[in-house]
Amino acid sequence: MYKASTILAGALAATIATSAAAEGELNLYSSRHYDTDERLYSDFEEATGITINRIEGKADELIARMQAEGENSPADVLLTVDTSRLARAKDAGVLQAIDNATLEARVPGYLQDEDNQWFGFSQRARIIFYDKADVATPPQTYLDLADPAYKGLICIRSSTNTYNQTLLASIVTHHGSEVATQWAEGVVANMARDPQGGDTDQLRGIVSGECEIAVSNSYYFARSIRKNVKGLSDSRDMIGWIFPSQNAEGAHMNLSGGGVAAHAPNRDNAIKFLEYLASDQAQQYFSAGNDEFPAVPGVGLAPSIAALGHFKPDDVNLSEVAKNLPEAQKIFNAVGWK
Repeated sequence: MYKASTILAGALAATIATSAAAEGELNLYSSRHYDTDERLYSDFEEATGITINRIEGKADELIARMQAEGENSPADVLLTVDTSRLARAKDAGVLQAIDNATLEARVPGYLQDEDNQWFGFSQRARIIFYDKADVATPPQTYLDLADPAYKGLICIRSSTNTYNQTLLASIVTHHGSEVATQWAEGVVANMARDPQGGDTDQLRGIVSGECEIAVSNSYYFARSIRKNVKGLSDSRDMIGWIFPSQNAEGAHMNLSGGGVAAHAPNRDNAIKFLEYLASDQAQQYFSAGNDEFPAVPGVGLAPSIAALGHFKPDDVNLSEVAKNLPEAQKIFNAVGWK
């Protein structure tokens, strides 16, 4: 379970050796576009002497690029967001399995690929938000979102959104395809409007009155606690939130992770970098800099995340969820979720 706590200043314990500088470089392909990740990279370079060369882009574009480059690809590490994209990278053959005691010890097994081709390093809970003034009885589970009592009240993103694809795949994993299809049909019937925009736009829909219930990843709301988010921070007090399914599977966790590229020319440095991402120091940066939950148990939470409170996360094996992504997309198409 996640329990509210704060980061102790100066209590940063890296798990990589820093006594001597390593030679060489690391070619990083990343679809994480967060300015706060700069600290991750600079501290790794300072600790190891390894120079990071970065190529940034959308996940699918980077995966396609690695495929096209083939054995000549300079990529050493792929970093991306969401289990669906990590699964696509594996299926595309652009990652390789690694056997590493540090990663096995620090990253929980359910946040790893079953073949050790990718590992999770940070998480976001996909939770339910609602207008406290207008919704007396908010949904307590994901399945509740399909209840006709919420007809015309829900804002949620499109079926092409990877967060929703993984959420539906997790519902398939827990409840089967028939229940998942009924759920998707019910949510479509309960939408306040056709899907549009990102997660922050769903939250703004509550503020504007366009909808009374929204589904969003936790870090979009936590960000509005840490700093000003236009159209959200000033009205944040009107919004309540539910960590769904606390008496069942728990809140669905969206994963950010990475793996070693299939043809990594600097494989040893790539593994050092993944070990670093699993260190206490890097884990705290994920939380403090981008309002995410650490993947490694026991690492303190940033105040913006701690403010969301104590909850039970879903610890389903994400490799199993990834296997149900094709079925999730079939369901979305079948029920007309735009």
